[in-house]
Amino acid sequence: MASILSIGTTHPWNIAGVGLDLTVGAELGATVLTVVAAVSAQDAAGVRDLHPVPHATFAAQLACVPWREVAAIRVGALPNAAAVATVAEALVASGAPAVVDPVVAATRGGALGDDAVLPALRERLAGLPNVILTPNLDEAARLLGRETIARDDLADAAAKLRARGARAVLLKGGHLDGAPCDALATVDGVTTFADDRLAHGMRGTGCVLAAALACALGRGDALSDAVAFARAFVREKIAHARERGGLRVAY
Repeated sequence: MASILSIGTTHPWNIAGVGLDLTVGAELGATVLTVVAAVSAQDAAGVRDLHPVPHATFAAQLACVPWREVAAIRVGALPNAAAVATVAEALVASGAPAVVDPVVAATRGGALGDDAVLPALRERLAGLPNVILTPNLDEAARLLGRETIARDDLADAAAKLRARGARAVLLKGGHLDGAPCDALATVDGVTTFADDRLAHGMRGTGCVLAAALACALGRGDALSDAVAFARAFVREKIAHARERGGLRVAY
């Protein structure tokens, strides 16, 4: 059974962040280890409060990880540049495939990191050679310094992000008008994936995708197979999402 390391922020409902990673991992047969960078207070209205874990405690958690057992890493929301830098050092030392979701804000509103996080993500994490970056359209635009990314720009944006050194970029186009479309950029080029839009949305799609992708990579799937699996897994969860507290969620 593969061990997946989840690094990120909590959500009280466990519909996002490290708690959701535990649930996805359990369903997919992976052992999930967790390192908490911040504790959030969130509900259907968005982020109400955020408490970064003291950096010494955060670094100590990483030092306690049995790194030889870690087959893949999933990085979610990080609260500050110091946390980003420490995670970058850990990823370089590990060399394991690392799915990095550059989350800086909650879908329903509220910051999950300070103003220094985005530049730190851009400079320290997004270009590491073992990273598979999974931004949504807004996150990708901010990383590239653009206002927006249109459908016709999807492949170009993914390629430009990948050219900074990452192993791959999976740019998620679920918020496009019309049919959703994703773009996977690797050193070999860009592949796009188009699907019919499902009737309903779901909170936490990005976290579910990243967690499923990390689990698939951790069990040894090739990148293209892991992406296909994760995308299909997310669509199945969207199709069968349930309501909790006014939100449609996977679990």
